Amino acid sequence: MQLLLLLPTAFFLPPGVLTGWITGGKEARAHSKPYMAFLNISMKHGHERCGGFLIQKNFVLTAAHCDLGKIVVYLGAHNVTKRERSQQCLAVRRKIPHPKYNKTWENDLMLLKLKGKAKLTKAVQLVPLPEASEEMMLRDICYVVGWGNTRARGFSLPSTTLQEVNLKVLKADRCTHYPQFIPTSMLCVGDPRELQHLMFILQGDSGGPLVCDGTAQGIVSFVSVYIPWIQKTMRKLED
Repeated sequence: MQLLLLLPTAFFLPPGVLTGWITGGKEARAHSKPYMAFLNISMKHGHERCGGFLIQKNFVLTAAHCDLGKIVVYLGAHNVTKRERSQQCLAVRRKIPHPKYNKTWENDLMLLKLKGKAKLTKAVQLVPLPEASEEMMLRDICYVVGWGNTRARGFSLPSTTLQEVNLKVLKADRCTHYPQFIPTSMLCVGDPRELQHLMFILQGDSGGPLVCDGTAQGIVSFVSVYIPWIQKTMRKLED
C-alpha cells in the first residue's frame, strides 16, 4: 500500500479529527522508540488519543489540534491498554500551541510542559531535534510510529500497541498536485517499497514524529523550520 506524508500535515488528520493510520506497517519492538509519548485526552463526552515525543525531560512536542481537553502524558508505553512497569504518567502544566496556528494545515504543532520531569530509563529517552538549517536528503529512509488505526479504509479500532512504517524522502514535485502541500515547510515522503502511486496523505498517529537517522525531522511540520520557536519557548518557560 502506497502512502504520502506531508509535513506539516504528516501524521495528522485535519483539525478536529485525531487518529490517523499506519497502514502497511508492523508492530514496533517493545520500547524500541523510547521517546514516544501517548496522550490521553479527556473530553466532555469521552476520550481521544494523540501521539507525541519527548524532547526534554519536561517537554513533549505534539500537534496543536490535539488541544481538545485535559491531557495526560504516558511515557515508556508499548501496549496502552496495560499498566506496564515501564510507564510513567505525567500531567501537563502548560499547553503552548504555535502562535501562528489557526486550525488549518499550517503551523500545527504544540509544546507541552509537563508538571514533573521524566525519569530517563531504557524505555524513556529523549529524541534529538535537527539543527535549524538542516535539510533532508532525497531517498533518506525514515519511519513513522503511532497508536492510530491500521486500516485506511473501513472501520478499525486504534492499535493497542505501537506501530511503525518505513518511508522514503521524495522530490517535492511528487506532492505538488496536492492542494495542501506547501514546499517551503513540508516534506514529501512515501512508501520505499513501491512509489508508482501516492494514495494517502494522512498516515500515522496525530502528534507522532517522522524520525530519520535517529532525529525527529517532522511532526505537523518540517521540524527544522520551527526549531528557533521551540528552543525560545522552552527557554522562556524554564526561566
